Amino acid sequence: MLTGKQKRFLRAIGSTIDPIVQVGKGGVGPNLIQQLDEALEAREVVKVRVLRNCLEEREEVAETLAQATKAEVAQQIGSNILFYRKSKKPQIELP
Repeated sequence: MLTGKQKRFLRAIGSTIDPIVQVGKGGVGPNLIQQLDEALEAREVVKVRVLRNCLEEREEVAETLAQATKAEVAQQIGSNILFYRKSKKPQIELP
């Protein structure tokens, strides 16, 4: 579980990065989960964009992806969701 200070730190990092994973009409599937899992292992902080044509609610998408990848939701604003998961070789040191 992330503390408020850690979430603020991650939000500051997340404001400078672009979404690298997009959830579209197909919704959350095994390929999308695998893509996010690999991105989290490589970067630790990943921004995901939920497109307008996605049939699932953004909150459901965030919860499903967080559970499937064992990640934490650091922020959810509009259609963007910021995920964090510590990798095996940590690059980010949380306060």
